[in-house]
Amino acid sequence: MFGNDWNWIVAGLVSAVLLIGLSFLTHFPFLVSVVIAALVFAGLVFVLAPRQLFEGLDLSSIGGSRVAFARELLAQAQPAADRLAATARTIPDKDMAAKVKNLSDIAADVITRVEAKPESAPAVRRFLTYYLPQAAEVSEGYAALANRRAPSQARLTNVGAVITKLQDAFVHYADSLADSELGTLDVDLRLIQESLKEDIGR
Repeated sequence: MFGNDWNWIVAGLVSAVLLIGLSFLTHFPFLVSVVIAALVFAGLVFVLAPRQLFEGLDLSSIGGSRVAFARELLAQAQPAADRLAATARTIPDKDMAAKVKNLSDIAADVITRVEAKPESAPAVRRFLTYYLPQAAEVSEGYAALANRRAPSQARLTNVGAVITKLQDAFVHYADSLADSELGTLDVDLRLIQESLKEDIGR
């Protein structure tokens, strides 16, 4: 409830320091200090609570099974996306680091769009369950190789080639998600054109 343990720990530490400061340094009455510290603790628990999936989204118009499906996919995909972002910062080769960062950015964009529209999750299921975790695994492997004292250039080249190809897969799935969001656009345009032709003759 109200996030992970870290928000409780931080809130507790801040409140304890505040209680000690108010009681012994500023000589506030102890009972008043306790009340203030308790209010600060309660507020920080809520403020520091990590953001929840689909927070702020009206789920009443979306089927429960579709939301559950999207939630499960995103819960599995987010750690892999976080690993990609972290790995990009550890790769010494700037060009390859930029490629891994690009994979991380695309993954974050896809996750954000699925969260905003849970019913689109099936269009990127394979991306979230296969390509994203595999990209994290391969990128971490590249980083481990690159940070050796005497890395094998042949192995780096082979792994780097896979990362380059993964960029194409990431772009493909990001675009397929965009296509699914524009699924009715062509139909809408045709209907508008027909209506305009009937109403104004062109």
